[in-house]
Amino acid sequence: MQELISQITSDPESVVIPILISLVVLGATWVVGLWLVRTLRKIIKKQMKRGFDNVVNLIKTPLKLLLVTIALSILNNYLEGHLNVETSQIIFLVLVFVIAWLGIAIVRSIKHFILAGYNITDPDNLKARKVHTQMRVLERIMTFLVVFIGLAIALLSFEKIREIGLSLLASAGIAGIILGFAAQKSLALLLAGFQIAITQPIRLEDAVIVEGEWGWIEEITLTYVVIRIWDKRRLVVPINYFIEKPFQNWTRHSADIMGTVFIYVDYGFPVEKMREAMAGILPGIPEWNGEVNVLQVTSCTEKTMELRALVSADNSPKAWDLRVRLREELIAFMQNEYPQYLPKARIEVEKQDALSSVKGEGNQESGF
Repeated sequence: MQELISQITSDPESVVIPILISLVVLGATWVVGLWLVRTLRKIIKKQMKRGFDNVVNLIKTPLKLLLVTIALSILNNYLEGHLNVETSQIIFLVLVFVIAWLGIAIVRSIKHFILAGYNITDPDNLKARKVHTQMRVLERIMTFLVVFIGLAIALLSFEKIREIGLSLLASAGIAGIILGFAAQKSLALLLAGFQIAITQPIRLEDAVIVEGEWGWIEEITLTYVVIRIWDKRRLVVPINYFIEKPFQNWTRHSADIMGTVFIYVDYGFPVEKMREAMAGILPGIPEWNGEVNVLQVTSCTEKTMELRALVSADNSPKAWDLRVRLREELIAFMQNEYPQYLPKARIEVEKQDALSSVKGEGNQESGF
């Protein structure tokens, strides 16, 4: 610092002019940065109606810090030889940190920008769930890469760590084999996450059956998936589970689904009357989407007939409520209109055996 002051006093033009130029550059970059932020705000506001403030706020702060850091770097170049090595190192590390921060903010801004046009709460949300799944998984992958690259660049700026890195590169074959075995599962999880983001065997809010549990996909990360079970429990499974093992996805291509209700009746029951009753019951149930209404005799035993009512709903929760409501209504219909045809157990006694038993009882009574 004393050398810099002495340099200014002895030859002011050699130092003052670079400082003035740096201040001008700093002011110009600041003005350009504000113009870019305002322009970006206008563009985003035109292309989507909601969420543009969140997008701009994500990149506003790191962009301003980047402009300030660039100006400090330019000033450092003009003052090269007057500042110590530690100051230049700190400026470089701050620059790497700010660039990494800006990179993460840009990734998140792109995600918000794209997802603003897809509302996952809409009834017909198949495409929205597809885009949400892709963007969230890709955001995590890109964030991991940005942090990894930024950390590597920051560490390689130190001389000792660079020497260690060169020595590791000299034995890259052995180190690669060791790291490959050690990180095999972690790499498999990362690759599975990337594969799911592209192929999408599952998406957010998909209705699935995993390990005998029925629920919805709540969260997809790079290493695990969280399933929200119908009774509010959470099932956490590794992400490669959906690549290696079979599972049921009830909303793979569409959310609508068919449900069944089984009713057991006596053989004398008039099936056509229940078809007519079912046609009158379903329009009064709001969960029914009006597409499927079928009643069939699907099986029979020595005691009862099995009737299967097949109906449809827009999604699996509505299908469950529809099945429950329809089952209640059909049982009430049978109880009110045809109680004599409810399932019953029969015992048939042959007539000759019955007469002989009666005579036997009479003889016993006369003996007394």
